[in-house]
Amino acid sequence: METPENTPQIVPSVAELEAQERRLVLPRFTHEDAWALGSLLVELARERQAPVAVDIHRAGQQLFHAALPGSTPDNDAWIARKRRVVERYGSASYLVGARFRAKGTTFEDSSRLDPDVYAAHGGSFPITVEGVGVIGAVTVSGLPQLQDHALVVEALERFLERP
Repeated sequence: METPENTPQIVPSVAELEAQERRLVLPRFTHEDAWALGSLLVELARERQAPVAVDIHRAGQQLFHAALPGSTPDNDAWIARKRRVVERYGSASYLVGARFRAKGTTFEDSSRLDPDVYAAHGGSFPITVEGVGVIGAVTVSGLPQLQDHALVVEALERFLERP
């Protein structure tokens, strides 16, 4: 019998991950938008009792941070490492790792970057503004990497649906 803990997850392809990035482009991103997106992520995480930390950075400035029950200081370290991947590559941390895996290698083995500084694990997604490009990152840490990634994607989808 399958339970939520052992249900196989469908791993998105590189093409599917790239399509997410093309779709999840914002018309603008203000301090108020950071608060609204961060609050939405916290609300989704609370509904699921997810022990996560949430972070939003824009142009090197932290605009939002929350640590939910069960999260630890280690989650903040993971957030920083995943966010640096987005800042360096301009793509979601999960997508960067998936691109390396698609080439038959790993980010850790082939990127030549310090794994104590960079982590191509799911959970950090670029904040992309129409006509501007990547201006920051929204990051979640505390769940398995695919779930971290999916939570951020769900929040961005809902955020874009707002009036």
